Amino acid sequence: MSILDIIGPEMVGPSSSHTAGALRLARVARSLVGGTPERARVGLHGSFGKTYKGHGTDRAVAAGLLGFEPDDPRIVAALHLAGKEGLELHFEEANLGEKMHPNTLRIVAERSGEEAELLGSSVGGGFIEVSRIDGYPVLLHGEYHTLMVVADDIPGTVAAVTQLFAERSVNLAYMEVRRKRKGERALMILQFDQPLDATALAEIRAFPWLHSARPIPKLVQ
Repeated sequence: MSILDIIGPEMVGPSSSHTAGALRLARVARSLVGGTPERARVGLHGSFGKTYKGHGTDRAVAAGLLGFEPDDPRIVAALHLAGKEGLELHFEEANLGEKMHPNTLRIVAERSGEEAELLGSSVGGGFIEVSRIDGYPVLLHGEYHTLMVVADDIPGTVAAVTQLFAERSVNLAYMEVRRKRKGERALMILQFDQPLDATALAEIRAFPWLHSARPIPKLVQ
């Protein structure tokens, strides 16, 4: 455990859970659509839903969708800046179930005809836990550079992706494969110590059985 785990991140307040954590969840949603969304619907569960205006969670979400860092002084004006950037935001209190962490967000972001849905929680000290992306169960905390690959559920896809990384000496720290139903589409979650370069990402996207490859930057040091 480091001192940052104890005192939390450098950030614009008032609360690491309600601002830094919420901002980081929104940054994941931004990454899933490849940039600042045109529209985002945000469901706020539990404590988030009760206090999001007073604790600045709405500003934090707007800031994350705009790509700001937790210590960016522009966070206080993020709702205004979102409007200037053409980002349409809708916030509503949501009941996501008794088992969900009280600081949980559901974000549905839209950009250029693409839509992504994220379910994640701010678990304290600015740390996050993403539990669902586009209906797939996941477990992401933002401590690695991550690539989310959706591909046909057919033999050879995992081998092709990992072989490409091996040929480029890219170290794979963690990998998991999820699917909703056999023979349809599968989600590969690949995590790395370093970010992928544009050439490797373009080569992955060229596979004929691939539907999407979405990089998510490392968010937690």
